[in-house]
Amino acid sequence: MRAIPALTVALALTVALAGCATNDPNRRAKTGAAIGAITGAVLGHQIDGKKGRFLGAAVGAMAGGAVGSYMDKQQRELEEQLAEERRQNAIELERLKGDVLKVNLSSEVSFDVDKATIKPGFYGSLNKLSRVLAKYDNTIVHIVGHTDSTGSDSYNQRLSERRAEAVKEYLVGEGVAASRIRTEGRGESEPRASNVTAEGRAMNRRVELYLKPVVEGRESEAYQAPGR
Repeated sequence: MRAIPALTVALALTVALAGCATNDPNRRAKTGAAIGAITGAVLGHQIDGKKGRFLGAAVGAMAGGAVGSYMDKQQRELEEQLAEERRQNAIELERLKGDVLKVNLSSEVSFDVDKATIKPGFYGSLNKLSRVLAKYDNTIVHIVGHTDSTGSDSYNQRLSERRAEAVKEYLVGEGVAASRIRTEGRGESEPRASNVTAEGRAMNRRVELYLKPVVEGRESEAYQAPGR
């Protein structure tokens, strides 16, 4: 498998950036998305589909023995940066098996009811999160949207997808490479609590981020959807 020539990548990037008008209010997000898409295309040509291995050094896979320490450091920084949000139960942080970090964003503080537009008051929290994610770039970020059972299955599915995409767009705009991010919506299918009570429904309305390390020789595992 041949690598994509550097000149080809440079030309593609120039064209993509030229398409983002300077007076476009969404220029930052679009620019980040363009760069991420090009990077993703490069990575796609450097992956051995049969073995799940990266053929080049475009993405740094970690040796197995280094993963625990790397994720420990990332977890400590997340805990420090998001201490106030965690105190207010706006964000939860959990360490899962396989050195995966799970970040739960409460929809009560991040989105208005029945909306997929992030509340401006939550921008600061996402800025903190973005800085840490951008720094620890040997991880793949899975963003999963969830809803309560109010409304139809199909509507809830679409809403959960839109919210996951909204979080991705914001992170990309803050410097997290789009090629590292995977999104999906699971609607009302995975409740954390009973939908009978208002408190339970509030817990079920959420967006979860799973930070999966890229491990040398097992790179494809980082791209597998969490909990599937």
